[in-house]
Amino acid sequence: MRALPLAVIALAFAVLAPAARAEDVPKDVKGLYLLTDYPAVSVRPGTTSNISLRLQNYGAAPERLGLSVAGVPSGWTATLLGGGQPVAAAMPATNSSVSLQLRLDVPASAATGTQTLTVSAEGQGTKASLPIAVTLAKDLPAKLSLDPKLPALRGSAKSSFEYQIAVKNDSGKNLLVSLAAQGPPNFDTSFTEAYGSQELSSIPVEAGQSKDVKLKVRPPSTVGAGRYPVTMRVSAEDASAQTQVELDITGQPRLSLSGREGRMSAEATAGKETSVPVVISNTGTAPAEDIELSGSGPSGWKISFEPKTIDRLAPDQNREVQALVTPTEKAIAGDYVASLRASSRGESTSGSFRFTVATSTIWGAAGVGIIAIALLVLVGAVARFGRR
Repeated sequence: MRALPLAVIALAFAVLAPAARAEDVPKDVKGLYLLTDYPAVSVRPGTTSNISLRLQNYGAAPERLGLSVAGVPSGWTATLLGGGQPVAAAMPATNSSVSLQLRLDVPASAATGTQTLTVSAEGQGTKASLPIAVTLAKDLPAKLSLDPKLPALRGSAKSSFEYQIAVKNDSGKNLLVSLAAQGPPNFDTSFTEAYGSQELSSIPVEAGQSKDVKLKVRPPSTVGAGRYPVTMRVSAEDASAQTQVELDITGQPRLSLSGREGRMSAEATAGKETSVPVVISNTGTAPAEDIELSGSGPSGWKISFEPKTIDRLAPDQNREVQALVTPTEKAIAGDYVASLRASSRGESTSGSFRFTVATSTIWGAAGVGIIAIALLVLVGAVARFGRR
């Protein structure tokens, strides 16, 4: 079958149906076609460009087809590639296709304008041709754009906010893009790869491509509830772009614990319960709820609270509770340290209290009695044996 009259139809297929499959084509369409998604392209002098082609066989018997390129200007190099290496022939199976690439090496001295190259595949009485218009143009100006995937995130002041942002190079050349971010005072910002941990200050982006980076923002722990904007900027050569992301910071309780009037010491007696006033304060921006109180001291000590829990403590409020501390009965007189704690849903605080322990008066009286008895025994012994 001769397919020479179909060469013009091949170009129409390249424009109207570049992705057509053999099974999608009407049964009355038969023959050999050279197709490309883009039959008219622009390249820059001094660069190498690749144009994707497809040699399609609709309903014809397989045969060896020689490949060639005509109309190549002087100084240019045009090479047909198949499977990543230069090829001179191809053989598509019936109702199948072979992928090809036309590689163009254009010298830097080439004059601007449009050149038409013709790619041909020819067998025994069968031929298909595809004209490709190649326009030489100067560099397009650098152009950048930013696309944040989730521009607003919500969390507490303890959260680490991470934004994935696509950096797109809309120019015709590769760019090294610098990264920068500006947030409110004391907000820490950094950039990493989308799926890495290495911090970045710049990132290479190929012409017409985009890369994802991750903007990490950590607010100061003292920040109040509210919405805070962070501006990200990118630049390369004379191009720049910026976008804004937002942190919606919810309130966070902040607990503190101290003695009444700030006193962190008390006196206690061995074996006896002592009530110590303790003040729990919420200096945060959200209520603290279900506050649990606990304590620990030297071995054998008992520490409890009255009340044991605080249901709710609003911001900038405090509540006094009683710590009930009982040193062990065998405690020796001296200074001891006990730790008192308050915790509420991930927020906690603690304080160290110094207790000066005195021994019980009962043990003191017992000691005096023992000493008195010992003295009486000694005096009696001296009186008895002294006479002898």
